[in-house]
Amino acid sequence: MTITNDTITETSTPIEPFLESLKTRELKNAGNLAENYRERIEADLNDNNALSRHRERNLENDTVEALKEKIERSGVEYLYYMVPTLRSRTVAKMVPAKHFLRNLESGVKFTRNALMDFQLDVFGNPIGADIHSKEFVAMPDPESFNALPWDTSVGRIFSTAYEPDHLPVVGGRPNAVDSRANMKRTHQLLKDIFGLTMKSGLEPEMVWVGDSITPKTIPGYNPAYQVEYLEGMRPIYKRVHEYANQLGFDMIEGDYEDKGQIELNWMFDEIEWTADRMVTYRQICSQVAREFGVEASFMPKPFLGEMGAGCHHNISLWDEQGNNTLETPGVTELHLSQVGRWAVGGILKHAPGMMLIMASTVNSYKRFWDPGQFAPARADWGLDDRASMVRISANGRAEVRVPDASVNPYLSHSLLTAAVADGIGNQIEPIGPGEQGEDLPRTLGEAVEAFRANPFVQAHLPNELGETFATMKENEWAQYCATVSQWEFDQYWQAIP
Repeated sequence: MTITNDTITETSTPIEPFLESLKTRELKNAGNLAENYRERIEADLNDNNALSRHRERNLENDTVEALKEKIERSGVEYLYYMVPTLRSRTVAKMVPAKHFLRNLESGVKFTRNALMDFQLDVFGNPIGADIHSKEFVAMPDPESFNALPWDTSVGRIFSTAYEPDHLPVVGGRPNAVDSRANMKRTHQLLKDIFGLTMKSGLEPEMVWVGDSITPKTIPGYNPAYQVEYLEGMRPIYKRVHEYANQLGFDMIEGDYEDKGQIELNWMFDEIEWTADRMVTYRQICSQVAREFGVEASFMPKPFLGEMGAGCHHNISLWDEQGNNTLETPGVTELHLSQVGRWAVGGILKHAPGMMLIMASTVNSYKRFWDPGQFAPARADWGLDDRASMVRISANGRAEVRVPDASVNPYLSHSLLTAAVADGIGNQIEPIGPGEQGEDLPRTLGEAVEAFRANPFVQAHLPNELGETFATMKENEWAQYCATVSQWEFDQYWQAIP
């Protein structure tokens, strides 16, 4: 769809400057920006020179000296070269830090199954790779280096996966199943084609369990925001903040949400930093739990009748001049700009197909079956409406409320970026705020079906990544369906006669 002067005049009172920028970009591009975005995704994935360019960047003198200085100053002796997996865990190899220059040039090798957490199907066969599959090479991203604050002799560095140079046809290309690298590519396309940067702030809810922190709650009352319960978690949240701040977070607030559940927030940022911090935050919480002899869980719905653990994504879109394009200049009442409405329109249109990414486990869907617990059931939006899937909670910010605590933040942000590009490029108008939208999948099985049936999702994720993820989740659903639960015993053991 073409952006015209009529579009700018009729839908912008007062005028939104970014609409004129979009029109200029479309004329320069000589075509639909959303279509150009989709075509570039495939082209970037087939770049056989990607590995060599990463290697060249790593070996620039300034890069080498900067990493060397950080390692020496921090006293790090060992390095984890980490790669996030499809299930949002991390795999790593430990290498003595003195070999950092060798690793900047050659990376580290992993068996391909590592990106799928070595998951087997119900028949015992590996998913996404097998014994004949070739290794991939993980090249470190030097800017992601940090010493671990709980043991500063150990550091970590995120890495990007590539196909080794020696492989025919695919040698040197990005590894298609690397969700972190995929998100970085799609975000760069949003910047290059639309002139927009996506920033996000997450709301990672989670549950802590242990004898020393078990609250004494009042039946019939929700303990949310109560200082007494937050005080019981004081040693834990202070330790989490301590470690997070040392790892580059800007922690901004937190609260007690339900029995054992707290939410600690950090400042929003470009999605690359936000997603890395989400993965890091889980590792921080796991370490703090070990130190206090308690358990920290990111299970989306551990208890019925209590709040589920969501991970709402608060997104905003910024132009090259640093303006937030989701708000209209000069408008103070709660609203969404024209660009923002198109962005939300794209998100809502593709929401059912994206649900498998946003709510990726069997347990995720228990959030949507527990009434009164603020989990959305339809693809809709509203102004400060907690029942909506997308809530405009403040001017310039769209809160996407379906992702949960187990989400892979790289996959979720990848698809949100693509949906926004489609919405803006094709001027997709959403339904009105508060209107009833399309039903979302209510089980993991339904979500797999919607994912496979959605051509947009298939076109905006690498084929191998999408197929592998869907197969993993089909297998997870099959395992769940084959499990006999206590509920079934209670219902049917002596139901007849």
